[in-house]
Amino acid sequence: MSQFLLPTLGGALIALSSIIMMAMLGRITGISGIVGGLLPPAPARGADAAVRVAFIVGLLAGPLLLAVIAGNNGIGAPIVELPMMIAGGFLVGVGTALSAGCTSGHGICGLSRLSPRSFAAVMTFMATGIVTVFVVRHLL
Repeated sequence: MSQFLLPTLGGALIALSSIIMMAMLGRITGISGIVGGLLPPAPARGADAAVRVAFIVGLLAGPLLLAVIAGNNGIGAPIVELPMMIAGGFLVGVGTALSAGCTSGHGICGLSRLSPRSFAAVMTFMATGIVTVFVVRHLL
């Protein structure tokens, strides 16, 4: 598959899942909120928990399905060491708590609803990402 087709298809599937979540459940598709709803102190139960688990399973199964369909041709995220993944996960968790949402909730759903708070959050995410890449690639 083309290097342009796969990201386009992925984006369309993300949009479709967001539309389905909003239309059928009246919910924003924010990954941190979906995962957080399964954790203490008040984990979701019943049908709500099932929807959350199904969404996470689909989120994890997508790249595996792509690897089977397209073959493992180097498409995907770069592999990093476990300490970096743990540090990155911690920083993402802190960031989602501080911004009252994650990049998916603000970037996909918030921007499409023209939320000023989401616009500010996404601009902050993007600026931080740009600065981080510059520092890591050019200064370190």
